[in-house]
Amino acid sequence: MSKLKELQDRSGSVCELCSTTNDLSIYDIPESPNVGLDSSILICITCKKQIEDSLTMDVNHWRCLNDSMWSQVPGVQVIAWRMLSRLRTEGWPQDLLDMLYLEDDILKWAQATGEGKDESNNIKHIDSNGAVLQAGDNVVLIKDLNVKGANFTAKRGTAVRNISLVHDNPEHIEGKVSGQHIVILTKFVKKS
Repeated sequence: MSKLKELQDRSGSVCELCSTTNDLSIYDIPESPNVGLDSSILICITCKKQIEDSLTMDVNHWRCLNDSMWSQVPGVQVIAWRMLSRLRTEGWPQDLLDMLYLEDDILKWAQATGEGKDESNNIKHIDSNGAVLQAGDNVVLIKDLNVKGANFTAKRGTAVRNISLVHDNPEHIEGKVSGQHIVILTKFVKKS
């Protein structure tokens, strides 16, 4: 028996996420610890496009997860968890996530792609214009800065190349000015 036929039998020939019967195909779940039938689900073209391309996301389409998240099929549980995690800022998906229980091994599989990581604790370094700074960026000073301990003033307009970030303080970056390695407040620079 073919994999498609087995998935059709398991699902009753409907999308295992939204229950539509049109344009069904096999979806191999990324980062699956399983092989064969347990690593795949049968889904429609609409679900597949939105899973693979978040720009095509129709939030209301995923209200179908209210029913399918209760599936006994681990792969369906994993995709339901990943999509609800992706959409959690909408409000209602967070409510469903709070109700969804996954066994430890299934939760580990669901989290394997990095979906659902809490990024609110990540420190972001923001320049004076609100742009996010990354390690290796070039910035320009927007104010004359007296450099303590080096007895010089870093002039406004000075370029600081290849900055590094202070990982425990979002207000500080490091860079070289006039041959000296200094710490600079992010509010006094703009990304160039």
